[in-house]
Amino acid sequence: MKASRTTASLLFALMFAAASPVFAADPQPQQQPNRFASVLAPAERFEIKGMLVERHGSGGRPLVLIPGLASGGWVWQETVRAFAGTNTVYVVTLPGFDGRPAVEGNPFHAARDALKELIVSRRLAKPVLVGHSLGATLSIALAEDIPERVGGAVAIDGLPVMPRTEDLPPEQRAAMAENMQRQMAASTGPAFAAQQRQYMRAIGSTDMGKADDIARLTSRSDPQAAADLRPGLAKIQAPVLVLAPFYGPDSAAMGGISASDKVAYYRELMTGTPKLDVVQIDNARHFAMIDQPAAVNDALRTFLKKL
Repeated sequence: MKASRTTASLLFALMFAAASPVFAADPQPQQQPNRFASVLAPAERFEIKGMLVERHGSGGRPLVLIPGLASGGWVWQETVRAFAGTNTVYVVTLPGFDGRPAVEGNPFHAARDALKELIVSRRLAKPVLVGHSLGATLSIALAEDIPERVGGAVAIDGLPVMPRTEDLPPEQRAAMAENMQRQMAASTGPAFAAQQRQYMRAIGSTDMGKADDIARLTSRSDPQAAADLRPGLAKIQAPVLVLAPFYGPDSAAMGGISASDKVAYYRELMTGTPKLDVVQIDNARHFAMIDQPAAVNDALRTFLKKL
């Protein structure tokens, strides 16, 4: 398992390392209408501690949809369409992302506090937290912090610790996180936009048109916006679902890592979680809910039925 785990670590590090400015060599695409620009109109919009919250639908178990680094609520359009008719869906945009102003202090802690306040102030009854990437890590964090208030946590290609750093001592992991943040802070304006386009085409989506659309939106974010949550996994009372995207061409490029290797690696990083399921999403990259919305929504429906 060690050899496959090393290969997996390299792949997963790429998925989370949108920090190193690398610029695309191919020409810039012609500007076309962005397929994610027409965001669904919410029933209600409000702010909590710098976090934008948009509510769709009513009734049923509450769902809180949390986007990842540099993303906005627009990443969840297909999820909202699928569940607003049966559930109350809260879509958040974190401070500093998608053109919103950043807040002072640690952005991860600020987002964590704002999400707790949403659950408490709105008296959400056992909500299911559905997060992508950084948002997935936040879902796991809240399930640890307030286990009695969380009904379930879904992590789409996000984990309790950054892959490839799980065996590092805490001080080395912190230094790596600080270095990544400095690199992102140095990449602004056109440089940040170019870096986002390179990342999205390589790691974000299997569809180059969608990748470019995502990149144009993520480049609006504050690039300055590390934790190891594994010690607290045993505190989680609610069921946890981890969705692991798998795309064959990437596997071949990274030395032939199999889907089962990737699922096993994700499961290993979640060791200690009392009620855990890891499900593979085929033909998808990091933004699985955009590449394969039907498969992601089906996995979420199955998870909700078991609660």
